Amino acid sequence: MITSKLTSKAQTTIPQAVRAALRVASGDELAYTIEGNRVILTKAPQQQLADNPFATFGEWASDNDRRAYGDL
Repeated sequence: MITSKLTSKAQTTIPQAVRAALRVASGDELAYTIEGNRVILTKAPQQQLADNPFATFGEWASDNDRRAYGDL
């Protein structure tokens, strides 16, 4: 059994063996499914471009654009 502790801010570190089994890395999203008194942790499916209408505007994703429009 693999365990980890919960901090006072309700945070935990996902153990390396679990990250490897799920093939997750920094920035990946996780999905939680509650079944009775168990929680199933899985790697969330990646969003399709159709789900995010702004994903097609890659030409507006430069550092200059983020600085110029980041506070809007």
